[in-house]
Amino acid sequence: MPEITIPRTGAHLQKLFEILIANPDGLQAADALKQLAALVQMTPHEAGLYESTGSRRFEKIVRFATVDCVKAGWLQKNKGIWTITDAGKKAMVDYPDPEAFYREAIRLYRTWKQTATTLKTAETNEEPSAVDATAEASVTFEEAEEQAWKEIEDYLRAMPPYEVQDLVADLLKALGYYVAWISPPGKDGGVDIIAHTDALGTQAPRIKVQVKRTAQKIDLQTLNSFLAIIDADDVGLYVSTGGFTKDAEDTARRQAGRKVTLIDLERLVDLWIGAWDKLDEKARRRLPLSPIYFLTPPD
Repeated sequence: MPEITIPRTGAHLQKLFEILIANPDGLQAADALKQLAALVQMTPHEAGLYESTGSRRFEKIVRFATVDCVKAGWLQKNKGIWTITDAGKKAMVDYPDPEAFYREAIRLYRTWKQTATTLKTAETNEEPSAVDATAEASVTFEEAEEQAWKEIEDYLRAMPPYEVQDLVADLLKALGYYVAWISPPGKDGGVDIIAHTDALGTQAPRIKVQVKRTAQKIDLQTLNSFLAIIDADDVGLYVSTGGFTKDAEDTARRQAGRKVTLIDLERLVDLWIGAWDKLDEKARRRLPLSPIYFLTPPD
């Protein structure tokens, strides 16, 4: 009898989806798998370790199965964050039986693969005894991306607040702005950096920047305090390593008279990477990054 069966894997996936449905903003993959492991009575095979890596089989089994769910459009993965989609929520309702649930994910994966490779593959009722090369490449890629992103995230969230402020100032300079003022330690009146589009600061707009190194999301009340100091000829930039609540994001998006841009940790790093060639050596040392190239799995 196979050690990994479709019904059992489907049951694992459904429990995983329940965890993600309870966390609509998504969860770090490691946290989601940890919660799942606490809910499951593992078989000896699942609890066993791979000789080559010493890692437990259970997490790898689930990861491989989630590849089908991603291709089915039920699950999204971004820098280690797993998020359930509306289609995934619907699948939980449409396929309450674990076996039927996973078989539908497998069917949709095979449809995707057939389209992507223009190869015709017949659907079978065989148990998933082996993982195909595409799924294996996807899992290897996502694990590498998760590890890299977590290290960057931890590094930035451990950085002293005023160093994060200096990092943002360096980024603005690399993007072609002129930094006129950086707040010294102490009360800043709601503004950490003032920048301009020209060297003399005579042209509009003036850019007011607030920088928060925090693990918490910036809420609407906090954002409104910042908006109150953005004048008609100003542009506001709010940088938060903890991100923003949905109502804060919605309010920023609806602004007409007062322009404000929200920059979370992910966007900050993306901007940093994009400006890398224009950063000076001192700036680069604040957040030293090196590209490592993987063969990207097929989309």
